[in-house]
Amino acid sequence: MRRDAAIGGAVWCVSRDARRPCRQSLSALVLLVLCLATVAAHAVEFTGEFVQGGMVLGSVVPGTTVALDGRAVPVAPDGRFVIGFGRDATAAIIALTLPDGGHEERRLTVEKRVYDIQRIDGLPQETVTPDPVLLQRISREASEIRALREIASAEPFFTEPMTWPAIGPISGVYGSQRILNGEPRAPHMGVDIAAPAGSPIVAAGGGVVRFAAELFLTGNTILIDHGYGLETSYAHLSRLDVKPGQRVRQGEQIGLVGATGRVTGAHLHWGMEWFQTRLDPQLVVGAMPVQ
Repeated sequence: MRRDAAIGGAVWCVSRDARRPCRQSLSALVLLVLCLATVAAHAVEFTGEFVQGGMVLGSVVPGTTVALDGRAVPVAPDGRFVIGFGRDATAAIIALTLPDGGHEERRLTVEKRVYDIQRIDGLPQETVTPDPVLLQRISREASEIRALREIASAEPFFTEPMTWPAIGPISGVYGSQRILNGEPRAPHMGVDIAAPAGSPIVAAGGGVVRFAAELFLTGNTILIDHGYGLETSYAHLSRLDVKPGQRVRQGEQIGLVGATGRVTGAHLHWGMEWFQTRLDPQLVVGAMPVQ
């Protein structure tokens, strides 16, 4: 009996000891599942607002690939990236492929904005539609700029806060549009700063100059590449102080305010782009500093 009891007791002890590791294994498994669920829930994190014209910074586990509406999004080695939403965007799909092969897809709802629309009728038609020869030049120059905006360099400046490139009254806002003689014109894709002619213009952020030359519509124009598809543009300058390929620091002078190109007065047109998507610089830098 005692032997049986001992045997029985030994069996019970083994069973009880075996159950103890089982409980521990189960607890570890539950913890692992919770951790994996947490990782899945935070497979991507965003900083910024999903709004028309908005720029958003994202962060994923290094090695994750990202796509926005089917377009590959370049991701830095540390997992950071930038995306943007156009003037009329209402929704976007972001797709992730995790390092372990898992997939995640999210629908992003983009907040709508109300834009200023002006209708002007009775204008001479020749002032509304440019000469065919000029249209060819405009088309050629636009193609050149579009090609430059497809560059996805590994410059790390896209994560740095930006600053206003000039100080002055805001005379034109992003998204506004004119309808001339019933024909919708291209919306205004930037911010106009009515600083006096000759006022200094500085780089809104660090980067590499990709373009610095004269264009028909925008006059003396500069494009600065901030990396991973983010770019800023500066138009109608009276003087260019930088050259393509030059690296610039935030706040470094790049030119002077002017009235070159198709304008009626001196001002800086400041634009911001994520590849071909035109963004609203004011959403990125906030209110104009007190003058």
